[in-house]
Amino acid sequence: MELLIRDAVPDDAAGIVSVFNPIIQARSFTLFDTPFTVEAERSYIAGLGTRDIFHVAVCAGDNAILGFQSMSPFAMYTHALDHVGVIGTYIDLGRRRQGIAKCLFPATFEAARKKGYEKIFTYILADNPAALGAYQKHGFRIIGKADRHAKLHGRYVDVIMVERLL
Repeated sequence: MELLIRDAVPDDAAGIVSVFNPIIQARSFTLFDTPFTVEAERSYIAGLGTRDIFHVAVCAGDNAILGFQSMSPFAMYTHALDHVGVIGTYIDLGRRRQGIAKCLFPATFEAARKKGYEKIFTYILADNPAALGAYQKHGFRIIGKADRHAKLHGRYVDVIMVERLL
């Protein structure tokens, strides 16, 4: 399978939602707890800021979106954290372990450096060892665990915090 990694555009919204919503509905892979509409996703992409990064992994054969990775500034209330970005990685549930994330990470790292980021941070659900392994494989290290940090669908979940210096 040949993949193309490119910037997301508003017309990708339906494909992104078709990957994202099943992940959200599975209730075990993300802190997001409410599915997105195509219109909301389209609006989000159209409104991305100059420091935001949003890549899609597209199957070269049929243009299907198989995964995506987004990154945005850690905080907008101070310039002291301008060098830190928060990343999220989402791969179609039926396409995991096929090298999609392996293609997304280098593209995002390169774009992040160009936009002045020096560090990338994210939260991973403690009961998602596959995601933790994927991030560690791409140079992230565990910096802490927040007990009962999230409450998803009435259940408390521990969250692992990871970071990677660029």
